[in-house]
This record gives sequence, C-alpha cells and structure tokens, in this order.
Amino acid sequence: MNKRARQLKIRDILQQNSVGNQHDLLQLLGDSGMKVAQATLSRDCAELGIIRSKTDGNYRLRSPDDNAGSIIQGLVGIEVLAVNSNETVVIIKTLPGRAHGVGSYLDQLRSPLILGTIAGDDTVLLIPTSVENIPALKSYIHKNLSKN
Repeated sequence: MNKRARQLKIRDILQQNSVGNQHDLLQLLGDSGMKVAQATLSRDCAELGIIRSKTDGNYRLRSPDDNAGSIIQGLVGIEVLAVNSNETVVIIKTLPGRAHGVGSYLDQLRSPLILGTIAGDDTVLLIPTSVENIPALKSYIHKNLSKN
C-alpha cells in the first residue's frame, strides 16, 4: 500500500469515526486491511497535521479539515464561484482579488489529493497528484469550500 492511499484511508477513518488516539487509529487501519507500523502512523499523522483535541469531555484525533473552522470555511466558500476541470487540472473561479486566500486555505488543508496550487486574481489552478484523482479532488473542494 502506498503512502498516498494510506493517508487517504487515515483521513477517511477520522471522518467516519470518533478516534481517541493513535492506538485506536492503528486498530481501525488494521481492521480495514492496512497493516501499518506505529512509527509510520506517527509520521503520517504529523504530515497530515492531525492533532488530538478535547471535545465534549473526550479526546479525539482531528484532521486539518476539522480544525480549519466552519467560520473560515464559510467565508472562503462564499468567495468560490465555480469549480471546473479538464483531463489534467482543476480550476476554481473566485470573486475578484480572492484567489490567493482560497489557494492559501487549500494549501493549509494539506490534502494528499493536491500536488500544488497557483493563484491569480480570481482563479486558482489546482494540480492534482494524479489525473485519476480529479473527480475525488472536485468532490473534496465542493465539500470543503464551495456552496455550489
């Protein structure tokens, strides 16, 4: 199993489950058929920006998607006008002067689906890690940014 697939699975598990610590996450990865060493999981969590925070009296592992904040997400979502793609890239159209903020927000999410972003005045160019990820990347953008 490659690193990208493993990290996508980690994010998926954290979105679908309330996970209290890395030991529980390691168990859930094993249950899904992914055998991972503790050291590898620790490195993946650090690279993905996963933190352990207290919510409602319980500790929970959270990804940057959870920590970005619904207020910021809502503001950035208002700035997104359209999300389009072709066979190789994804383009986000924004309000004039807002592409840099949207691109910066996407960079902070550290999605393993995104190789890089380039922002102009009203357009963000997203380069996917693979052209095969474009549908998943568009879905990710709609989920995390746009109101469309």
